[in-house]
Amino acid sequence: MPWSTSVDALLVHLREVGFQEAPRALGYDDAGRQVLSYAEGYVDPDPSDLDISRIAEVGQVIRSFHDASSTFISPADAIWNVAIAPDGEDLVCHHDLAPWNLVRTPTHLTFIDWDGAGPESRLWDLAYAAHGFVPLSPGASISDDAAGQRLAALVEGYGLGEEERAELVGMLSSRIRSMYELLKSGHETHEEPWSRLWNEGHGAVWLADAVYVDEKRNIWAAALGVSIYSTD
Repeated sequence: MPWSTSVDALLVHLREVGFQEAPRALGYDDAGRQVLSYAEGYVDPDPSDLDISRIAEVGQVIRSFHDASSTFISPADAIWNVAIAPDGEDLVCHHDLAPWNLVRTPTHLTFIDWDGAGPESRLWDLAYAAHGFVPLSPGASISDDAAGQRLAALVEGYGLGEEERAELVGMLSSRIRSMYELLKSGHETHEEPWSRLWNEGHGAVWLADAVYVDEKRNIWAAALGVSIYSTD
């Protein structure tokens, strides 16, 4: 892929500065395919196996990644495969930090699927992670209070200050809605895989999640110890 060498450069940098929770770039095979190291463990899109302490660990890993990436200098000819326009370009982030991209063992966590990496902000990346790892969805089999506790664990693991916590709460719904807009646009332009995902009903799910998160924003604010008042 055109962006593979840029992703390789990022992965090499992460390894050089001590970040161990991503695959190693191992070059290319005879067919020109990118080769990465194998991550032992299992992947499950359902985050319910991750208790509060492991959710906090996920937050710590994300913070370690962002800190490691903050010293990365993109190649002059870098190409990134970013599907959604970011809110900023503070550093190169993952863009899809979610349970389906986390390889788990009892002692280690590894994020995979770095093809969508590219510039954005820390909070934009973290807001997306919060959606998947809490999860922030009306269809989740946890109470709103439990979701707030898991969100707090993720944020505390990451180490956000009060001002950033308030900013994150205000960003959650818009970050989730950005996925709905991507799928909607892909459906209208027949761009894959977004059109297929829209037809499978994923657009409706992302929209429902965005509405839910917006309606419950005072719960998230209280869980994070910040004041954001409803405008309803």
